[in-house]
Amino acid sequence: MLERQREGIARAKADGKYRGRVPITMRKATEVIKLKAEGLEAEEIANRLKISRASVFRVLKKTA
Repeated sequence: MLERQREGIARAKADGKYRGRVPITMRKATEVIKLKAEGLEAEEIANRLKISRASVFRVLKKTA
């Protein structure tokens, strides 16, 4: 059973269909940048988007 599962995963990866989900923070990156441009602090951004402060800083660092 595991062998067939590995074969299926390998086939899906070869077809480019096995990527996993996009982290939630990266899906909200544009909103983080927009709120920061409006002058909000990291803590307020995190509260509004229901993500951690560290995630806010990570997005801002990645886009800087």
